[in-house]
Amino acid sequence: MIEIYPNLYIGNEADAKVVIARDGWRIVHACKEPYHRQALGYAGRGAPKEHPEYLVAKRGNRLILNLVDADDPAYIPKQIIDEALAFVHRAMAEGQRVLVHCNQGQSRSAVIGLLCLATFTDRLPTGSVADAEATYRQLYPPYNPKAGMRGFLLAHWDHYCAREEPSR
Repeated sequence: MIEIYPNLYIGNEADAKVVIARDGWRIVHACKEPYHRQALGYAGRGAPKEHPEYLVAKRGNRLILNLVDADDPAYIPKQIIDEALAFVHRAMAEGQRVLVHCNQGQSRSAVIGLLCLATFTDRLPTGSVADAEATYRQLYPPYNPKAGMRGFLLAHWDHYCAREEPSR
């Protein structure tokens, strides 16, 4: 777990298992397995599409995303990323510690962390994804997004860097 900004941490599943038992933390589970599956209680390949929490489930201080590290950015729903950014932004505004994690801490959570910094802070240059990534790698060396998450980042960079609050 690495603090990339005051009270904003990026990490992996092992970090989540430690933090989940602590008071005073908010957590974004940026991975379908096992958290979204457990929250909704489904046993098949995926959550029922008609379920009201198909994309995002909220449980107390936790936001649980149905986010798969797909190779195709078309399978990364913008609504999921927007909900995660809004959740983190609220936690940061309230002075709460927040952990964003995925299974390995390299792709999904790392991209969400990069977008948080680009959208809500002046920590990263926003002129290009490449410049932002170069700076971000200094803050978060495990950054290694898969093709789908990086493709999502490239496709939506200008929207998130407009310094507007993400839609909910």
